[in-house]
Amino acid sequence: MKKKSIQTTLIHSDYQAPEGFAAFPAAIHHASTVLFENVAAMRSGQWKEKNAYTYGLHGTPTTFTLEARLAEIEGGNHCLLAPSGLAAISMVDFALLKTGDDVLLPDNVYNPNRELGRWLSNDFGVTARFYDPLIGAGIAELIQPNTKLIWTEAPGSVSMEVPDLPAICQAAHAKGVLVALDNTWSAGLALRGFDLGVDIVMQALTKYQSGGSDVLMGAVITRDRALNDRIALAHMRLGMGVSADDAYLVMRGLPSMKLRFDAHDASARKVAGWLKARPEISRVLHPALEDCPGHDIWRRDFSGAGGLFSVLFDARYTEEQTDRFVDSLKLFGLGYSWGGANSLVMPYRIQGMRRNWRDSGVLVRFNIGLEDPDDLVADLAQALANF
Repeated sequence: MKKKSIQTTLIHSDYQAPEGFAAFPAAIHHASTVLFENVAAMRSGQWKEKNAYTYGLHGTPTTFTLEARLAEIEGGNHCLLAPSGLAAISMVDFALLKTGDDVLLPDNVYNPNRELGRWLSNDFGVTARFYDPLIGAGIAELIQPNTKLIWTEAPGSVSMEVPDLPAICQAAHAKGVLVALDNTWSAGLALRGFDLGVDIVMQALTKYQSGGSDVLMGAVITRDRALNDRIALAHMRLGMGVSADDAYLVMRGLPSMKLRFDAHDASARKVAGWLKARPEISRVLHPALEDCPGHDIWRRDFSGAGGLFSVLFDARYTEEQTDRFVDSLKLFGLGYSWGGANSLVMPYRIQGMRRNWRDSGVLVRFNIGLEDPDDLVADLAQALANF
């Protein structure tokens, strides 16, 4: 073969880096096209088996490594990555539901999951019904012959009720229904869903796993191979994929996640306790506090609490006043999500989000970050003094 031109040399270099390089971080592998050694290797590789690399969308060493680590944390066997937590939820629904099926969701479900349920009902012929998150074994009465999936969330989004997962799972499995858990709040650290009977665990890796408030990603974890294969098929058909750089950022956050989670937890309990004693606050919705709905279940099933909780202001305070309180905070950013180093605050019009909400007063949710909790308390005190 004649000597290559400079243009060809720029594309086809003869250099191969020596083997034997080792370092703590996992390597970042960028790829759309994956090269096969030969035709036989191309034809034998199966993307579902993860026994070979076939195309960048189906995984690289970077994403396979992250999936394996996340499965280990949750006590699962299989993991699939998605571009966001909502994408992971959608992947489960489209894998397991078809026209004529029924899905049950808790009334305190993550609001985009609620909207997805409504979309499935309106456009896809899937019935989505909502249940009391504290229903426990009583969910058996809601299960119909066409019910195929029950979503749970522990604790519930914004209002923080803690469901009785073992009771729900036992009732569901007695009728052949699968149970999926949104375990984002505890990141698999304070609650192990599979140990309580759930079939599918979903997490938004956007939160504690990355810890930097700079990554969007989700994961679906299972123990059962056949169930994983059903979801993997939807994963492929929906074209789910994540950036290798984002996967690396999540992996970089994992070694410190437990330390950060415990620090968020300790600070949040201190701030929640201080707010509980304030006359402006009628109720603190923190699962570790006795008056939070489902506290006894939290104490039985959980080993920690993280940094997210909500409060209800006394009914004598108007929304205008509580908005002024939120705007007066200096150390709390006004924004969605949680799990990063920065504390966040978000007011909610909870009465319009829940069907049978009985409490009065404006609800405000806090994410307690990694600042000194005494500084956060001082900030809250000055905002309460001026609203």
